[in-house]
Amino acid sequence: MHPKLLSRSLLIFLFVTAAVAAVGQTADDSALIRRLADTIFMDGKTYGDLRTLTKTVGQRLSGSAGYYKAEKWGQAALGDARADKVWLQECMVPHWTRGGKDEAYWTVHGAGAAAAGKGAAATGGTMATRGSLDILALGNSVGTGPKGITAPVMLVHNFDELEQRKDEVKGKIVFYNYKFNPHFVETFQAYGDAVRYRAMGASRAAKYGALAVLVRSMSESVDNNPHTGALMYTDSSQKIPAAAVGLKDADRLADLLETFGGQNAKVYLRTNAKMLPDTLAHNVIGEIRGSEFPDEYITVGGHLDSWDPAEGAMDDGAGCVQSIEVLRALKAIGYKPRHSIRVVLFANEENGGRGGRAYAAAAKTNGEKHILGLESDAGGFTPRGFTLSLSEEKLAAIQPWIHLLKPYGVYEFEKGGGGSDVNPLGPQLGAVVGELRPDSQRYFDYHHARNDVLENVNKRELELGAVNMAALIYLVDKYGF
Repeated sequence: MHPKLLSRSLLIFLFVTAAVAAVGQTADDSALIRRLADTIFMDGKTYGDLRTLTKTVGQRLSGSAGYYKAEKWGQAALGDARADKVWLQECMVPHWTRGGKDEAYWTVHGAGAAAAGKGAAATGGTMATRGSLDILALGNSVGTGPKGITAPVMLVHNFDELEQRKDEVKGKIVFYNYKFNPHFVETFQAYGDAVRYRAMGASRAAKYGALAVLVRSMSESVDNNPHTGALMYTDSSQKIPAAAVGLKDADRLADLLETFGGQNAKVYLRTNAKMLPDTLAHNVIGEIRGSEFPDEYITVGGHLDSWDPAEGAMDDGAGCVQSIEVLRALKAIGYKPRHSIRVVLFANEENGGRGGRAYAAAAKTNGEKHILGLESDAGGFTPRGFTLSLSEEKLAAIQPWIHLLKPYGVYEFEKGGGGSDVNPLGPQLGAVVGELRPDSQRYFDYHHARNDVLENVNKRELELGAVNMAALIYLVDKYGF
């Protein structure tokens, strides 16, 4: 045979051989992932674990009695999932307490005030109207003191307007009425755009002499539930109280201020919040020891803490129970991972991020090699994809895995980061970090609000998230990136 023909025939043979091998390999992978799905669908503990966490533990704010109860629940759940080892990892966390019921109401004085609503009363020849506001103090905020604060309200729509009107701020309550941008199809982009007013609004207003701030809730829901969340004070500004307002009340208050003006409209605000000294808490960790590379780690987790108004079912009970289910399902089908797989229920994601940083710092101190840090912290909705901190070339190389995940709802890998708890594993240990991305449209209806309860979690959607997380971890364990 002519040498060129021989060379061409050899290449064709090698290509066909590789293709046949790949087909067999894909069939094996598909069958194993189907076994993972079957055990999660048929015998899974995901929803039952979430029921126990939400209904017997409930709210789990860092430093609260509920959080320490959750630590014990996590240890028991990981033991029941047959982890080879379960332990607690110490970290110091902020200890903020709400301290009681938050209260606010508005009053409008002057001629025509009766048009503002019911409850008008004659006072010295003028009319006064009053209405309540559904609010929640923002996490890490200071309180007003027992007497509360009564002051004129200044409506601003963004930070640019605050700067333009800075001479009007002193002695007022600043009300940031910045809405979710409806042009963002991905609601996390709308949240990322709006959350600066919750995070930095108090310090920005305090710089110009504001007494307190109200913030439109970080949501586009159609109810009136206020959504709390953490703020961050700057060292250079006075700490002033801050609270989130439900959306219907935010619209009503904005209408009143635009109609009657800030001098005729006042708000009474009383919150009891207090920041106590840092206290000891723990990450809860369960591990399956690797059979070939026991000192190389794949981490999967969610954060165990939650805000206090509700049960923390979506944020982030869902991610915790999905991660535990990954371990349970791998054990249930008899899979022996090549690398060690850790489930971490992280402490203090909501108002400090201390648990994620403590985990990464300990891993660095111990000289551990981490392959992947994967988190679920976007709700228990139908899975759509994963973000991964891979280069474009490596992301393209794993695209064939998508056809293995498509039967369970995942259709894309996107370049991006991980959840906030696993992100420190990237710069500190060179790990790939990633996050499960469920459908996002409903997440901010419940995020940090009183309706974040078990009844708003769909069992099948929750299980599908666990299936895809288990499948991805299996593929990374087998093939790497």
